Amino acid sequence: MIRRLAARAVGYAIVFFAQFVTAVRAEWRGIEPVRRQRVYFANHVSNADMPMIWSVLPPALRRDTRPVAAADYWLKSRLRAFVGPEVFRCVLVDRRPEHRTSDPMEAMIAALDEGSSLIIFPEGNRNMTSDPLLPFKAGLFNIGRQRPEVDLVPTWIANLNEIMPKGEVIPLPLICTVTFGAPIHVGEAEDKDAFLERAAAALVDLAPERSLRKGETDVAA
Repeated sequence: MIRRLAARAVGYAIVFFAQFVTAVRAEWRGIEPVRRQRVYFANHVSNADMPMIWSVLPPALRRDTRPVAAADYWLKSRLRAFVGPEVFRCVLVDRRPEHRTSDPMEAMIAALDEGSSLIIFPEGNRNMTSDPLLPFKAGLFNIGRQRPEVDLVPTWIANLNEIMPKGEVIPLPLICTVTFGAPIHVGEAEDKDAFLERAAAALVDLAPERSLRKGETDVAA
């Protein structure tokens, strides 16, 4: 009971800190913040990506949503081992195949079957390149194939790498936005490569610069 109350208090503190430091806000495009089982798949540029998405969800959705996160990161210290599994209720998977004792996909499917929504990062690792996204791994496709009724929601995080650049301690005063797009599903005859390309395009289309260019094109037309 004490650990549960402590986890709840830390969760509230994380939400407050995220909103105070980054002024994080949500934009819902083609989708509403309602209690429906979803997999939020997002771009990955910072270790703060997952807390930003989790923090910006309405409380009712936040309670149902579990991030999929690296066990080798969140179990590295006692503090992380408390915050990851107990505050965020992460579905922990090991990124190191040689150390795995279970199939990561089984853990994600089990969480969905228990009624949870998920937050995942299909790139796998943080994107430190100039490209908008790294190639997606197959997990998102496999989830969509095995649980076709679950909405797959593209989720773009903007400005977070500018707010907290790598190696910096003091955050810069910029607003972080988390944009949720229209859900997608794996087509009945769609193969893995075609779906992952479509999913990546749906995610990149939510980037602020892409949305601005699209709006300018629509006005010109």
